[in-house]
Formats: sequence, structure tokens, C-alpha cells
Amino acid sequence: MSNSVVHHLLNRGFTRPVSFEHRNKLNSSCLPAVGKIGKSSLGTQLYGRGLKKTGRRLITETGRPVSFVTRAVLAMDPASQTVEKFNLDGNIDLLVEVTSATVREVNIQLAHTSDSLLLHWGAIRDNKEKWALPSRCPDRTINYKNRALRTPFVKSGGNSYLKLEIDDHAIHAIEFLIFDESRNKWYKSNGQNFRINLPTERNVDHNVSVPEDLVQIQAYLRWERNGKQNYSPEKEKEEYEVARTELREEMMRGASVEDLRAKLLKKDNNTSDSPKSKGTSSSEQESQKKVSKQPKQKQYFSTEKIQRKARDLNKLICKHVADFVDPKSISSTEPRALTTLELYAIAKEEQETTPVFSKKTFKLEGSAILVLVSKLSGKTKIHLATDFKEPITLHWALSQNGGEWLDPPSDILPPKSLPVRGAVDTQLTIASTDLPSPVQTFELEIEGDSYKGMPFVLNVGERWIKNNDSDFYVDFAKEEKHVQKDHGDGKGTAKNLLDKIADLESEAQKSFMHRFNIAADLVDEAKNAGQLGFAGILVWMRFMATRQLVWNKSYNVKPREISQAQDRLTGGLQDVYVSYPEYRELLRMIMSTVGRGGEGDVGQRIRDEILVIQSKNNCKGGMMEQWHQKLHNNTSPDDVIICQALMDYIKSDFDMSVYWKTLNDNGITKERLLSYDRAIRSEPGFSSEQKDGLLRDLGHYMRTLKAVHSGADLESAIQNCMGYQDNARGFMVGVQINPISGLPSGYPDLLRFVLEHVEENNVEPLLEGLLEARQELRPLLLKSHDRLKDLLFLDLALDSTVRTAIERGYEQLNDAGPEKIMYFISLVLENLALSSDDNEDLIYCLKGWQFALSMFKSKKDHWALYAKSVLDRSRLALQSKAERYLEILQPSAEYLGSCLGVEQWAISIFTEEIIRAGSAAALSSLVNRLDPVLRQTANLGSWQVISPVEVVGYVIVVDELLTVQNKTYDRHTIIVANRVRGEEEIPDGAVAVLTPDMPDVLSHVSVRARNGKICFATCFDSDILSDLQAMDGKLLSLKPTSADVVYSEVNDSELSNLSSDNSEEAPPSISLVKKQFVGRYAISSEEFTNDLVGAKSRNIGYLKGKVPSWVGIPTSVALPFGVFEKVISEKANQAVSEKLQVLKKSLDEGDQDALGEIRKTVLGLVAPPELVEELKSTMKKSDMPWPGDEGEQRWEQAWAAIKKVWASKWNERAYFSTKKVKLDHDYLCMAVLVQEVINADYAFVIHTTNPSSGDSSEIYAEVVKGLGETLVGAYPGRSLSFITKKNNLDSPLVLGYPSKPIGLFIRRSIIFRSDSNGEDLEGYAGAGLYDSVPMDEEDKVVLDYTTDPLITDESFQKKILSDIARAGDAIEKLYGTAQDIEGVIRDGKLYVVQTRPQV
Repeated sequence: MSNSVVHHLLNRGFTRPVSFEHRNKLNSSCLPAVGKIGKSSLGTQLYGRGLKKTGRRLITETGRPVSFVTRAVLAMDPASQTVEKFNLDGNIDLLVEVTSATVREVNIQLAHTSDSLLLHWGAIRDNKEKWALPSRCPDRTINYKNRALRTPFVKSGGNSYLKLEIDDHAIHAIEFLIFDESRNKWYKSNGQNFRINLPTERNVDHNVSVPEDLVQIQAYLRWERNGKQNYSPEKEKEEYEVARTELREEMMRGASVEDLRAKLLKKDNNTSDSPKSKGTSSSEQESQKKVSKQPKQKQYFSTEKIQRKARDLNKLICKHVADFVDPKSISSTEPRALTTLELYAIAKEEQETTPVFSKKTFKLEGSAILVLVSKLSGKTKIHLATDFKEPITLHWALSQNGGEWLDPPSDILPPKSLPVRGAVDTQLTIASTDLPSPVQTFELEIEGDSYKGMPFVLNVGERWIKNNDSDFYVDFAKEEKHVQKDHGDGKGTAKNLLDKIADLESEAQKSFMHRFNIAADLVDEAKNAGQLGFAGILVWMRFMATRQLVWNKSYNVKPREISQAQDRLTGGLQDVYVSYPEYRELLRMIMSTVGRGGEGDVGQRIRDEILVIQSKNNCKGGMMEQWHQKLHNNTSPDDVIICQALMDYIKSDFDMSVYWKTLNDNGITKERLLSYDRAIRSEPGFSSEQKDGLLRDLGHYMRTLKAVHSGADLESAIQNCMGYQDNARGFMVGVQINPISGLPSGYPDLLRFVLEHVEENNVEPLLEGLLEARQELRPLLLKSHDRLKDLLFLDLALDSTVRTAIERGYEQLNDAGPEKIMYFISLVLENLALSSDDNEDLIYCLKGWQFALSMFKSKKDHWALYAKSVLDRSRLALQSKAERYLEILQPSAEYLGSCLGVEQWAISIFTEEIIRAGSAAALSSLVNRLDPVLRQTANLGSWQVISPVEVVGYVIVVDELLTVQNKTYDRHTIIVANRVRGEEEIPDGAVAVLTPDMPDVLSHVSVRARNGKICFATCFDSDILSDLQAMDGKLLSLKPTSADVVYSEVNDSELSNLSSDNSEEAPPSISLVKKQFVGRYAISSEEFTNDLVGAKSRNIGYLKGKVPSWVGIPTSVALPFGVFEKVISEKANQAVSEKLQVLKKSLDEGDQDALGEIRKTVLGLVAPPELVEELKSTMKKSDMPWPGDEGEQRWEQAWAAIKKVWASKWNERAYFSTKKVKLDHDYLCMAVLVQEVINADYAFVIHTTNPSSGDSSEIYAEVVKGLGETLVGAYPGRSLSFITKKNNLDSPLVLGYPSKPIGLFIRRSIIFRSDSNGEDLEGYAGAGLYDSVPMDEEDKVVLDYTTDPLITDESFQKKILSDIARAGDAIEKLYGTAQDIEGVIRDGKLYVVQTRPQV
């Protein structure tokens, strides 16, 4: 078991220092204030009486007196001594507090915040006057001329602090002066040194008994502090006795056994009163460490396979959705002004006739360098520009291989060039442009392609400017396919936050410490910006993690300071995680890029332990020393890879190629090793004698590295949460350090099971264990916990391991049956749901897979058909998640990436890589693997043919049909579209639309295809689809059947033959008759006639009293034709009328944007009082509820809905449809059918002739849960579909189960339906083009089909489907022609809401 401890232990024993007034403050260096460690269990108990010491008066260097008084203090611990207080310069308080223990502490607090305060100090040992220099010193202490030590104070708020730890018991006092370096001012004690006497070691009563388990723990802590050395049996015994002595000292000072146990095992009662981690000092946090014996817990699983607990999946549902503003609707702040260099680049690119081959910007502090490369006719042209203010000399050369400097040919040298030792110096020239500030430029033209690049550096005066300590390099051979975009206006982002990040990047580049501290400072601002704020932080941290940003820029920082900064950042994120559940998914992703940190001590061990490794294994020089220097200066995630490479190299019996393979596979090249501030220049070189020791010690060291840099690393995360025990080191056996409290019973055994199976080839038991561990952990993640971030990092590690295990298990599935694949899908889906803020759809997909598995095991006939619907829904869920990531993250990636000069390829794939890194990618892969199996089992084939028409045409591939719906193709065109939503028009000239998308058979685009005799089909086979897409531009013949599409490439002559053989007749001329206002604002259904209303209203009126009694017809009234025009002509609406005339004129002149303005303008109409009264009277006479009876606001809602119906005359799709068939748009009139909404359990559409096959003996119908808008509108997913023979209506055959994730439900309300005079006009078919608007907004409900009796109850399903089929058959017989019927079912009763002739 690992010896690594992530959270550091108390290096000074277990005494609690006195609490100062500066609690909960952090200084600017992010170092916690010294002194306070939390509320003591001793409360406010006062030890001893007040002491008063007078007499001494101190004089400072300025001559001012310094008063000194020793006062009684509130003792927080029996070990604390008195506090000595001084006053300097009359207004500066100095407090010195001494705590006695094995390691004595001197805490110094000064009410002064100069940046340059130093403690000039030494120790008094053996009563000698000369200062001794203790070996144990605070960070940043320097040796001053071997005569004293100098330690800078740490600022926090209005005070400065310092803590000295004295572990040498021969030292009995310290002396010091305080020096303000910037003012060259000394503070003294009456002209002498300040002197602080230290408590001497007490005699220990060896008769005091200390429990052995506490001695064992104390010994472990000492072993940890001493670097986990290998002790001999004699040394082990000695350490045991020293630990016993230390505890006896505590008891001699008054501590009881219970007090000691409370300190070591954290059993004090003040947990609930302890301040939260935010703002908590280091000392405070140290007191919260826990050390305990490993509990013996009962296992609840076998060693081969766990027994998963039964859980109610509905309890896993999270509906935490952040308020999201559509980026298109965000009114951006003032666009950022372009820099001088950006303006220059735009002008230069416009001026150049040759296209840019590559473009790169190098960011420097306060300026930048732009390099443009263009190529034409065997010439390479390089243009370099910079906005540096000082005169620049370019020191450059050419290279044929990367990294070399070659003399350029003399005939290509630009003016002002001077050859110098294998390079050229060229003075840059000022460009003559109208720019805000000067730009210095350089141009070079090279013949041929023998040179591959240009290395260069800049010289400014006596300064050399390099690219992060490396040469700048322009690559001529590598084309930048995505030339870097301008920053843009930041729409869809937290722009102000991103601008601030961009401004701070030069500071952040100094080190990880700087970056993490800056990020911690920005957490509150991100929180105020909401979801987009944390999206910005994630983008920034992700750019860092993927090495798109500089990690360290010549800045020496200690590993401990890095981990302190990490800890501060992750602590701030933890606090947001608790209070803002809607941001948790983003916060998890941010934390996974940062690493865990750990209050400093773990980071410090990175530096300490490498020295131990070097010393123990006799490898102090060469590569190990270079790595040590790099670690000492600035550790980074690269060190995890380097450590792994060393272990792989040693395991391979010192095969150097293995070392380089591990490095290179993880993105570390030789050049990268050389680029570190402390470069690693050498290769490792070890002997066989060192092998075992190095493997052991590097293995332990890897855990320390991962504890800091790999928060999601499984083993380190588990050990961090469970505590660290060592089973093979004498008195350390069984000791558990720093465990998290409140973990579920049996959890350690569960995690041990995971670790034991983590590398096995059979990944199923591991996946079950990982998910059981996540499920057990989940309740703790939903509430506040003092170690929440450690729990989060454990959950991240478990999540990550699920993904890697699934990828490793793909091979297992090669010969697996559908049951195994479905089970794996359910496991991955469960993992994804546990990591998602809004997971309701994912949970219902998971329930769907479990139901499919139960159908499979029960050998149900339709199991594959049902599983296919769950698969389709799972794909939709993944697509929805990907689209949401794209709209949240990609705008921030593009804006911030552009600001920071990130390479364009990294920006372009940013969101894609985020998705690929998660469980969604693994789920998508499994779904694709299962799809063909289900299609084959369910006899679905590779196609669903919606409109079977034989055609020949040229293939064109588009992403969305929507983007080309208004286009006109001048030749027969087969459109292969990745996305078809269902509401689009099919463009003129298109003879076929093929798509992998799944629009309903009865969607608008499907109806349009059948009406226009256009081939329309869905392709389920990705290989077939790829083959079709590869035929872009080729001429194909399509020959569809009812279940397949045969395609082949043909030549142009076959197209001309087809055209001549099938010469199309000119479409019949169609026209509209303009309707007039007949003096009525509202009419009842008995008054519906051709002159007053459209076919929709007339058909409903006709059905009343004629259909069977078990078929309900909703009561209806209507606003007839001409009412809209009458309302516009009212004087009260004169302004609206005049504006509409202006907008219509703009529309006629080709301004398509006018359509939206017209719709908005129509909403401004005022209702004439006569209309209100007549509609009210008509509705009441028809026994319909009048909205105004519920208040004026309800009538206003109804009036707004009526106007939206009228305004839909100017919908884009409707308007262009009239233009396409040359209808006069002004002649199109709109009646409004008014019906009471039936809050449907189900809605259906019936075609009494099967539209796919044209079989008139067969009824085809589709059913959805809730209102029918999800069926006829552009809602993703498929409905339940079935067919029934008209001679056997009681035997419906289900063709497909539903995959629509959303159902619409509504309160008792009124719906206003469009009913135009073009509704069923032959050759136009305006049905579905115009809007029907309910008075109230529908509620969107995520559907759980596993609780829907239409899916789960076979008898209920048969009854409902048979009723729908019988209603369709009855209505067809009533009209005598095939019908297109819409209806609903409520509480088992069927209602028909409209019917029209099927076209």
C-alpha cells in the first residue's frame, strides 16, 4: 500500500497555538495566516491567573520608546505560553507568542504591511553570545553572511506574520531585529536585540502510561516527517520510545488520554462549529487532520464479483439547469478595439494577391509578433511585423531541418542586413501606414522549396527576446489550414471575464502558482457571470492542461507553493459546488484540469522525496540531478510522465527506446525536455543493482506526483479519501492517516475490490465495482462536507476509470451477443448520468435499456424493436448534450483562444475534444456497435423509405437541409443531409433527400416529399451513408422499395434518357380567391361555410353528429375570413397598418428580414370592442369557456394567440411556399378555428392509406404521449407507429416504438388554429405551414416510457391502437376518400380534432 499522504500532517506535533485576531484571512501570496487553527475543544477555559510584567521600556532606532508588557492571554491549549506584546514607533503592535512542545513554535505578528519587512535573527545555544543558525527555517529564508538568517514576513490583511519552529532542544532563546529593507530602517528593543526565551524540556514522569495505539500513531507521524526512511529494528524501537516520550510530555502538561485521542483521532465535538475551508488558514486546516486505526468492515461482495444494490433510478434524477441565454440574443458589450498589429494584418492580407499559407502570432508581454507566409509559383514569401516600441534587430537564419541555423543566400538578404556568424542581423523598418502606432516590418522572398523554416530571435538594445527561452521558428512546410481568426465581439461568452483573463495571462505564465492563484481570485467573478463565467474558466484551464499556454516562464517557485495555490483554487470551486448545483458539471471539468493540491505539504514532498530517492539509490548526478533541479524549480504534470518513463525504462531492463516511447506517446519530446527552465539534457543511466530500489521508490514517488498533479488518478484519490496505511513497516502496520469521516459501511472493501480488478482483461466486474462506488459516494457529494473536494476528486477518478475500462473492454464485445452489449451500454449510461447536472433524459434512457434487457430475457417478440427505440433516444440524448456543450463552451474557446494566441486547430476542436474525453464518446461507440445487430434482429433493414420514388440526380452533401431549403438547383439533385428536423421545405430541383436523421413519416417534410414525388428515406447504416457522402458530385440512380434503396452510379446519357422518357407536365395553374369581411367577427360551427372558413373548420363541422358516438368531436367556433383585414382597417390600428405597408413594400423588393418585422408589427394590433363582444357571445352560446371570465389578463393572452395565428401568414416557410407556386400572397386569407384544448394522454395522426407503400387496404398511424405538437412539429425522435389491415382492425402491428424524449402537456385552455383558404388547395397543400397557438404555454415533460402502459401493457396497447384504427376507418367511409386525421385520447376516450383529404 502506498506510503504517500496527500494532506500533510502536523510537522510540529499536535499542540494548538493561540488564536490571533487575524483569523480567516489570506495574504496576497496566498499563504495562510499563521496562528489560528480552528476552534479549540477547550473553548474559552482560562488556564492560570493573569500575569503582569512591567518595567522594561524599549527604544527604537528613531528614539521613540517601545512599551512592553506581558499580559495574561486566553489559553487555547495547556501547551501555550504567554504572549509578549511590543509597540514600535508608537503605532505598530508586535506580538510574539511561544508554544512549547517537542517542536517549539515562535509566532510573530506585526501590525505593519510593508512588502519589504525582514526578520533578521539567530538562536542562542548553550548560553553562547554568538548566534547559532538553526537548520529548520521558514520558506524563503536566506543565510546572511553566515552571521544571521533573514526571513521575509508574510502579509495578510493589515498585518504581517511569521512562524519559527525550533526543534533543537539545545537552543534556549532566539534573538532578532526587524528590518524594513525598502526604507533601510531597523526596529530594535531599546537599542538591543529582541530576545525571546524558549521553554526548556521538562522532566518526564516515566510512570505515566500512554496507550500503545496512540504511541503507534505518533511514531507513524514522526516517520512521515522524517521522510519515511527505512529503519533498522534498533532505530524502530528508538522511534517508538521517542513517540511515547512526546505523548508523556503532553500528559505532564495536563492533557488526558482522551485529549490525546481526540487530537489524533479527531473526536472532538467542535466539527459543526468549525469554519468552512474558504478563508481557513493552513494551521486551522492542519488541526482537522485525522489519524485512526483501520476499521474492520464487513465485506458485502465476493472477491470475484460484487452484488450491486437495487436502487430506485428515479432518485438519481437531477434537474439542475443553469439559466442559459441564447448566444444569438446576447447584446454584446462594446466590441474590443482591434490592436495596431491586428489592423495591420487585415490591411496586409487584403493587399496581398497570394492567399495566406500560414499565419502565426507570438504573444509577448505588452506586444506581439505577426508572421504571414504565402506561397506561389515556387516562391515562399515571409512577412514579419511587430508593434514593439523600441527599434528591433531581427537575428535570423534559415533551416532545412528543424532546429538548425544555416546562412541564408546573400542574394535574398533584405536591406539593412548584416551577416554575423551563421546568421543575419536585419534592422526592422517602420511601415508607412495610417495606423494608431508604428509597426516594424521585415520581408523575405525565397526561391524553391529547399528551406523548410526560419529560426529567429529579437534584439532590443542589449536585450535578447526569445520564445519562452527557445528560438522563434517559422515553419514553411506546415500549412496552417485554419488561419487564426480575429477575436470577434465575444457574443455568447462572459466577455468581461475573458478579457480580464487575457490581460492576466502574462502574469499567469510565470508559474502554476501564479495561474492557480489568479484563477482562485476570479472564481467569484465567474460565479457572478453564471454558467458562461465558469465556461470561461474551464476553457482557460483546459488550454493550460493541453499545453496551449506557457507553464513556467523563468520563475522559481516551490512545489509546496504550487500545491497551496491548487488547494486554494479547488477549495473555492468546492464552495461554489455546494451552493450552486446548476454549475456542478462545469466545476467537475475544471477541477479535473487542475489537480488536487493539498495545502502545501504534498507539494513540498515532491522536492523532499526526490532527494531521498537520489540518496538511497546513489543516483545524484546526470539526468536524475537535472530532473531534481527541474522539480525544485517548478514541478508540472510532465513530471508524472517522466516518472512513468523512468519506471518503464527500468522494468525493460534499461531499454532506452522504452523510455523515449513513454515520453513521446504522452507528448514529451527531447525539445520539450530542453525547454524547461532547468533543462533535462541527459538520458537516464542506472545499473542492475539499483533496479529494485528505484522501482520501489519511484513507485512511491509517483503517488506523490499524482496527488498534486493528477486529481483524477484513482489510486491516489482512493488513498487520499480512505487514509494511508502501510502493511509492511513495523510500527506503521495498520495505521490509517487522514481518513474521511462518514463514508458508507463497507466502502473501503469496495474500493479495494476496484483496485484489485483495475487491470484485469475482463472489465465487467470492475465496471460494476466502479459504478457501485460512485453510487455509494453520491449522497456525500450532494451536501456540504469538510473534505468535499477530496470526495469529488475520488468521484472524478472513478468516472475516468469507467471510461478507460470500457475502452479496454471493446475487445470483449467483438463476439458478444446483444444482451452483453446492452448491459455495457447501461453501465456507461449510468456513469454519464452520475456526472451530469441535468440527467433526467439519461436516467429514462437507462431505465429503457433495463426494460429492454428484461424483454430480451423474457423472450418477448418485440424486444429488438423496443431496444432500437431506446438506442435512437440515447443517440438523441448524446446529440443534445454535445450541442449544449458546443453552445456553452465553443464561443468562449474561440474568443479566449484568439485573445491568447492559441493555435487555431486547438480552438476548432475544443468542444469536440471535451466530448471525446467523457463517457459520451464511449456510449456513442457502443450504441453504434449495437445498432446493426438490432436492425437485423428486428428486420428493419438499413433504410426506412418514406417516399419511394425512382430518381436520377447529382449528389450534393449538406450538413442541414434547413440551410438549402430556399435554394434552387439547376439540375436534378440528390441531397444527402446530416440533419433533417421535419419542418423544412425541399428545395426546387431536388429529386431526393437521404438522411441519417429520423423525421416522422407524417412530418411536414415527409408530406412535402410524397406530394412532390420526391424520394425521401432515412439511412440507418453508417457505412452506406459514408459511401453516399463520398459520391459527392457524382450522378446516381436511386431505386427504392418500401424497405430498401438500391443506388448505382450512372452516366449523363441515362439522365437525359430519363428526362425525355419522363417529361414532366407543367404543373396546373392554381390561384386563390381573396375573401372579404362579411360583417361577422365570430361564427359557430353550424355556420362554417366555404366563404367563411377553410377546410379545417368545415371538416370538423361536418363530422359533428355523423361519427360513431364513441368518437368525441371538440366544440368549435371561428373568426372567419376577412376579420384580420377588418381589424387592420380600424382607426385604432392606423399606425400598425401604415407600418405594415412599408414593410410589405420592402419584402416585395427582396428584403427577407422584413418577414420577422411584419410578424412583430401584427402583434401590435388592438382588438375592436365589437370583436370582443361577438366572440364572447358566440363562445358562450356554444358552451365554450370565455377566457375573460378569468380576468382581463386571460383575455389578453387569448388575443395575443389570435394575432400570432394571423402573423404566421408571414412565416418564412409559408411565404416562400406561395412564391414557389406563384400564388399571390396578398390573396391568402386566414380564418381562426377556436377549440377547447383537450389535455391529452396521447395524440395521434392517421393516414387511412399507407403513405409509404400506397396500400389502400392498410391504415398507417403514429402516436405520441401528450399533445400532438410533438408529432407534427419539429420535435426530435420518432413516435410509436403501427399499421392495421382494414379487414382486421383489432390486430394492429407495431412498426416502431417511440424515441421522442419530450411530451407536451397543458392545463385546461383554448387553442387557436390557423385555417387558411390555401389549407387544402390542390397543388399547394398549405396544411402545416401556418401556426396553431394555444392560449397557455405547454409544459415540456421528459418522458419515461417504462411506466407508460401503451408500452408496457400489451392489452392496453392493443385496445388503444385498435380504437385509433377503427376511428380512421369510420371517418374514411364517411368521406369516401382517404383521410389525414388528427386526434387525441384522454382517459381512454378518443377525440378527433381535425381531418382533411390525404394527399
